[in-house]
Amino acid sequence: MIISSPSDYRDAAKKILPPFLFHYIDGGSYAEHTLRRNVDDLADIGLKQRVLNDMSELDLSTDIFGEKMRLPISLAPVGLTGMYARRGEVQAARAAEKKGISFTMSTVSVCPIEEVAPAIQRPMWFQLYVLKDRGFMKNVLERAKAAGVKTLVFTVDMPIPGARYRDMHSGMSGSFASMRRIYQAMRHPKWAFDVGVFGKPHDLGNVSAYRGEATNLEDYIGWLGSNFDPSISWKDLEWIRDFWDGPIVIKGILDVDDAKDAAKFGADGIVVSNHGGRQLDGVMSSAKALPAIADAVKGDMKIIVDSGIRSGLDVVRMLALGADHTMLGRSFIYALAAKGQAGVENLLDLYDKEMRVAMTLTGANSLADINQELLMQSF
Repeated sequence: MIISSPSDYRDAAKKILPPFLFHYIDGGSYAEHTLRRNVDDLADIGLKQRVLNDMSELDLSTDIFGEKMRLPISLAPVGLTGMYARRGEVQAARAAEKKGISFTMSTVSVCPIEEVAPAIQRPMWFQLYVLKDRGFMKNVLERAKAAGVKTLVFTVDMPIPGARYRDMHSGMSGSFASMRRIYQAMRHPKWAFDVGVFGKPHDLGNVSAYRGEATNLEDYIGWLGSNFDPSISWKDLEWIRDFWDGPIVIKGILDVDDAKDAAKFGADGIVVSNHGGRQLDGVMSSAKALPAIADAVKGDMKIIVDSGIRSGLDVVRMLALGADHTMLGRSFIYALAAKGQAGVENLLDLYDKEMRVAMTLTGANSLADINQELLMQSF
């Protein structure tokens, strides 16, 4: 299959992956209205075209939390990344490092911290849920520190898992799920050999290291469901603020008041996010929520955004709406599934090229020039 645009990777991934894995990453919660809004609302944003400026030297680099990056993009934390390519977290981290951006490891990664961190020179970011098992949280934070992690990303929009009906239809969960997954793997031999046979162990590496026993795919949904904590509040993060001496980013902010609370808490950044449409269906898209949040807290902390970003043009749109930085989730997983590390590297090259076209034709020489003045109309 010829890859000429970021969207081509989704089609390529669909052909390679067993359905339970493709639909797990591709789907959202309930009727998936927010999943679609994330993409559609962003695509509706018009930009002003400006010409006859000297655009021969564009600067796409940025600095965030003291890190220099070639692009205003980081790879978002995605659970089970190692099921989409052989030791997928390692491949994705290497791709990010090669392209000069950060990789964020998920709490529920396949590869443990101790496998990924030594594979790269650049410090990765680490994402953590607030869980009932505070012992696990303390253990994984200590291990992240020991591995050289500087930036901690707290995901707070998952006190309870969303209702993801696609997973029950696809075989990720539901009746006879294990048998259905085996049957699907047999019908997708490329994935079956590359990941199914040679990509083992298929467990939650960070959880298994703490428990001292394998926590495999069969245990994944059960362990998460029993450990998410619907009682969490800002006070539950205070001990972490005292324990962690690096930047703390709060991920899952959609409301202005929550953004202000994050600033009062002392967060160094927030991620404006609806979890890619995988939690509460019907909420605003990240693009719709972003401008008001930027108006309220811009300058108090870094504003990062995810959900719905599918191109370099979308990155420029998000920056124009008020973001300082962006995160890619599904987009890089599709590329990873299709072509591994090389696919993620190529995807980032495509984003780079698309950003350059957008910046050249809007008259923005640097990221500092990308602001609301580039918008065709108020959004």
